Amino acid sequence: MPVWRPYTSHWEGMPPTLPIVRATGSYLYTADGRAIWDGTCAWWVTVHGHCHPFIAQAIAEQAHTLDQVLFADFTHSPAEALVEKLSHHTGLSWGFFSDDGSTAVEVALKIALQYFHNRGEPRRKFLALEGAYHGDTFGAMSVSARSAFTSPFQELLFEVEWLPFPSHENEGKLWESLESLQGRTDIAGFIGEPIVQGVAGMRMYEASYWDAIARAVRRIGGLIIADEVFTGFGRTGTLFATDACNEKPDILCLSKGLTGGFLPLGLTLVRQEVFEAFYSSEPAHALYHGHSYTANPLACAAALANLSLWERPETWEKYHLLVEMQRTLAAQWQTLYPETPVRQKGLIWAVELPSPEKGYFAPHRHLFKKYALERNIFLRPLGTVIYILPALSSTPDELIKAVGVVESYLKEVAAAPSL
Repeated sequence: MPVWRPYTSHWEGMPPTLPIVRATGSYLYTADGRAIWDGTCAWWVTVHGHCHPFIAQAIAEQAHTLDQVLFADFTHSPAEALVEKLSHHTGLSWGFFSDDGSTAVEVALKIALQYFHNRGEPRRKFLALEGAYHGDTFGAMSVSARSAFTSPFQELLFEVEWLPFPSHENEGKLWESLESLQGRTDIAGFIGEPIVQGVAGMRMYEASYWDAIARAVRRIGGLIIADEVFTGFGRTGTLFATDACNEKPDILCLSKGLTGGFLPLGLTLVRQEVFEAFYSSEPAHALYHGHSYTANPLACAAALANLSLWERPETWEKYHLLVEMQRTLAAQWQTLYPETPVRQKGLIWAVELPSPEKGYFAPHRHLFKKYALERNIFLRPLGTVIYILPALSSTPDELIKAVGVVESYLKEVAAAPSL
């Protein structure tokens, strides 16, 4: 079929794709009747599970009421209610809608740059963490680590200064980098995934490091941008990763789990003081950015239903049950396989397998995915890092089974001399 798939090398020997005909809860169903447990939340978006009836019903009702409006000239209650709910939780007063995670980041970067431009003190530099990934549009690529993803476009990306990844090993380098910022007047802001870097291999760090970076950047007048496209909606132990941080962002990027996995939607939230730099009768002070499907009513209705589910005690009961199981499985793994690092935070469970070849293109990327699929489990490694990220529809027994597949792979395949 002439469908160009994302992040895929197309060539004659490429394995065939599996046709999925339906999904429910944590399972995908193939055309030939297989039930496959989805341990990736469909690229980290299906928070509550596939085809959750409450969200599906909200979309259906909205589809019979209002499908789409030109949001520059009209408004509607689902968009306003969504921003109001999220503002209440985050303390960020204004929300700018876009289409996905990359565009939510793109909007954040443009807002940060124009914020200083409108104030007559242009700043052009961003700080980001080593290993960062923030999306595939040009601004988002610029603040992402240079890699095979970005190399064809290298000369077109703007310059970014990289802070060492926060860890005990890098602590001295990080403090040195933060101290060197003193007196700088060219830094527009810092962007980072709080607490966990997803695409980088589920790399985790303490909230205290986020706080230290934010304080250092604020001392020189820069803005703090939290990319919670991945970390939002319960991934790390709280609804948002920055809930665990003392230093809150000036700008917050949301997508992925925002609609519970049903429809694409991006949202960039900003604090009142940032918005005020754009509140002017001067036309040049407006943010000239938009998308045809900005604040699509169906997507906003899905996002509101998702937030309503998070307001239910039973959602948090399921959540804490799965988080506790992930902790238990991580502790057991650490005892059995101390030489194979395990990382766990919130719903995320990840191990880095031994391999002489590191990085995104390591052989485990394909070998383990095939191995797990043969056992009706879908897990998609990030190079040598295998991670399990369950939807809330999952059960503790399903997590145990998934970790068991990782364990058998480690014993049967990963230990092979060829790897």
